[in-house]
Amino acid sequence: MTFTETTRERAREIIARYPADRSRSALLPLLHLVQAEEGYVSPAGVAFCAEVLGLNKAQVGAVATFYTMYKRKPTGDFLVSVCTNTMCNVLGGQEVYDTLSEHLGVGHDETTADGKITLEHAECLAACDYGPVMTVNYDFFDGVDSSTAVGVVDELRAGGRPMPTRGARLCTLKEMAVQLAGFADERDGAVADGGPGEPTLRGLRLAQQHGVSVAGFDPNTPIRSKAEADKAAAKAKAAEAAAKPAEAPAPQVGPVKGGDGASAPTGTPGNAGAGEPAPAAAVTGSTAPDVKAPDDKSPQVRTAETRQPDAGTAAPDAPGTKIPAETSPPAPRDAQEAEAAGVAANEPAGDGKPAGDSTGAQERNLNEASASAGGATSAAASETGAQK
Repeated sequence: MTFTETTRERAREIIARYPADRSRSALLPLLHLVQAEEGYVSPAGVAFCAEVLGLNKAQVGAVATFYTMYKRKPTGDFLVSVCTNTMCNVLGGQEVYDTLSEHLGVGHDETTADGKITLEHAECLAACDYGPVMTVNYDFFDGVDSSTAVGVVDELRAGGRPMPTRGARLCTLKEMAVQLAGFADERDGAVADGGPGEPTLRGLRLAQQHGVSVAGFDPNTPIRSKAEADKAAAKAKAAEAAAKPAEAPAPQVGPVKGGDGASAPTGTPGNAGAGEPAPAAAVTGSTAPDVKAPDDKSPQVRTAETRQPDAGTAAPDAPGTKIPAETSPPAPRDAQEAEAAGVAANEPAGDGKPAGDSTGAQERNLNEASASAGGATSAAASETGAQK
């Protein structure tokens, strides 16, 4: 499928929301965007997301199959989800689902012939105090029973838009996906309706009744921009540094003679026998340099260094730790041969291919890897024979 220019323009807008070296963070809203055009995340949608983000289709498919909000086959205009978990179940949730299934003639994750309704079980819709509940495109209908649930789906099939118990007026699955991609609902008065439920407001009213509030909280305080927050943090650090007294140079650590001439295991030359512990470096022998304060690095950099440390990553100052030794990275040819040998030693996974990948491309890649591994094996055998 070829996506419309509107979708491509919105995709560029989504990607522009993220730093240039963090563009893959745009994958989740992009999947909602392609679902808004097709009604589900198709192999073409997976390929589109991979293309605009510079990822491979396996990476995109792994995300699209993980989250249940991304549908992998055509879905109706209205996704009706009935909670059948413990609380809603004991209140009649299973009976509601069974009634709808029989009335619509579909089962779990199936769509009616007119393409209007897709029915699904839901494990928990996080509304136990309103049970039994069902949602239509994730908008709540509280305290339903079999008859009210049938009335809602019949109105939907007739072209109506029943009003949810809480939240704005209903929209189709495609219209909802546009909003989840980060774009405003353009329908006139779309967010003017609805309101919170009574159980939701109960905690707020109790807090107001008893005068409970967060200490120092001002609801009118504006949210600072990152630049303003960074400036305030730098100012606070400078004030702290100015108020901190100058530190004396660290004394040398070594065996200290006590009053009886014996070596004292702890203490400093200026405090012989005082019982003060020696610095950690003297005890552990660690050669690790001081690690920069966490706020000096972005969270992504710190996470990457934690998961994949290299020779340039400072080791934590803990007993027995050393800075990783400098080693030369493997040559590209060595890495290619090792990868090819690993691929050749493992049989393909059959039909369990990543979404969007074609069988021909997978077989071609495997054949090329096997041929490379065979060439490397033959060369090694020839060299062994020559030596003999």
